[in-house]
Amino acid sequence: MGGGSDSDGGYDTRGAGITVRQALELPALRSGLPEVVAGADGLERTVRWVHAGEVPNIASLLKGGELLLTTGYGLGSRPAEQRAFVRTLAERDIAALVVELGTRFTRLPAALVDTARAAGLPLVQLHREVPYVTVTEEIHTEIVSGHYALLRRAEEVHRRCTEALLGGGGVPQVLRILADVSGNPVFLETTDGRLLYAAGEGPEGADPLQVWEGLRDRHQDDPPAGSALVDIPGGGPGSGGVRARLVLLPVRTAPAPVHRMAAERAAGLLAVVLMQARQEEELAARGRGDFLVDLSEGRVAPQDAPAQARVLGFRPGTGPLLPVVMRLGDSLSPQGGGWAVLARAVAEELASLGVPVLLGVRPVEGRVPLLLGLRAQTERPAIADRVAAALRAGAERAGMMPPGARPPVVVVGAAGDWAAASAGLRHAARTASAAQGLPDRPWYDARRLDVDLLMWRLRDHPDLAAFVDRAIGPVLDHDRRSRPPLLPTLETYLAHAGRKAETARELHLNRQTLYNRLARIGELLGSDLDDPHMVLTLSLALRARRHVP
Repeated sequence: MGGGSDSDGGYDTRGAGITVRQALELPALRSGLPEVVAGADGLERTVRWVHAGEVPNIASLLKGGELLLTTGYGLGSRPAEQRAFVRTLAERDIAALVVELGTRFTRLPAALVDTARAAGLPLVQLHREVPYVTVTEEIHTEIVSGHYALLRRAEEVHRRCTEALLGGGGVPQVLRILADVSGNPVFLETTDGRLLYAAGEGPEGADPLQVWEGLRDRHQDDPPAGSALVDIPGGGPGSGGVRARLVLLPVRTAPAPVHRMAAERAAGLLAVVLMQARQEEELAARGRGDFLVDLSEGRVAPQDAPAQARVLGFRPGTGPLLPVVMRLGDSLSPQGGGWAVLARAVAEELASLGVPVLLGVRPVEGRVPLLLGLRAQTERPAIADRVAAALRAGAERAGMMPPGARPPVVVVGAAGDWAAASAGLRHAARTASAAQGLPDRPWYDARRLDVDLLMWRLRDHPDLAAFVDRAIGPVLDHDRRSRPPLLPTLETYLAHAGRKAETARELHLNRQTLYNRLARIGELLGSDLDDPHMVLTLSLALRARRHVP
């Protein structure tokens, strides 16, 4: 009778193996005159490993995919025991049960055969004794050989992908190779399911994007069963981050183990390509930012700027140029490759404007400067509204607007020729820092921020704080001790240039209440609120207060 190995070996074949049918055709098992008495439809199951044993609870030792060799001593003598034995093996999803006749049984019990047939488990009886060690060696040799054959095929695909990249190709070329090898469309998607690249053809030459859309309509959350998903590493800090994932869909046939292995090897290459692309993208964005800063600081002459801008892909035509600067708060500054993500997201949002755009980044200052080509001066307000919305939408997509954080500041300069653009960029960049202390608005007009810029530059000077205290200190002291506060009334009154009816309407006060509050403010300050000099002093003090630490 047989004897020998009951070891699983621990070798991870990851799908490599031979079928039950192929195992029965090997010399060792063929010499035992094998007869399939149940589960003939399962002979194409993959044999992952061989296990031999004679204990009743042998199923607990199995992991699935094994071909189990036994003489039958562990099957039990009662039909109920034999049925339970087969059911537990089927639940373990073993490849096949092979029983050697002669030692325990001269023929297999009906309960054993019927249960195997009902469970769809291949059941084979051997009419001659076979050496189990020889059976194990032959099957394991075939499994390992098959595994190395898979490795060789996967390495060949890896070599082709590497050559494509070294030859100047990119992500699309790698995906096309994987699609050719697998015979199915291949997709690269973000971790949240957005499509980045697609390659290959669907049924009858269908475009891969149509295949993707059709499958996504039916499978909103997860790809269909049988898909192969392979993570692309490098999406975040640490070694466990995922940047994207490869998706091999079972459109024509289910992806085979070799296709998954090839995709796993290609994933490493794609991680490097995506990292390099992000670095190159950030370097390009920084280069455009450097040009815009050099232009604003006079290191690029206005007459030389158009030629240099064309090299950077900016061809604005003959209309005026609109300088814009987005300033990120210190707590929002992106880290690592985040500037490339931000630049890409903002550029994609700006693409809908339909005007030429030159976009750069300045990580050190936390700024995103840009120039836009207008057709006429009259477009400035409308384009400013749209570009500000696009900039904030891009910052939000890049994760730069967490809940509760102050949104980025957008400052729009004066439109004009290249010389005006130089001055406008410089002015917008400087006023963007001052605007961070102002009430939030979609965008600020740089031409109206000169006073705030002056106050911001003096923010650390003790004279500015002393000026604020002298001008409105008594009102601030009142508001700290008493209610209702008077500062909002003063701010609204000055904002409406002393027009009492408009002030009362905005504050939802009747006129007599407003008059009483204004009288109280005048009493606290010891001055007449109708005095033009006093109005100017108070207006400046209120604006300075926003910038005083």
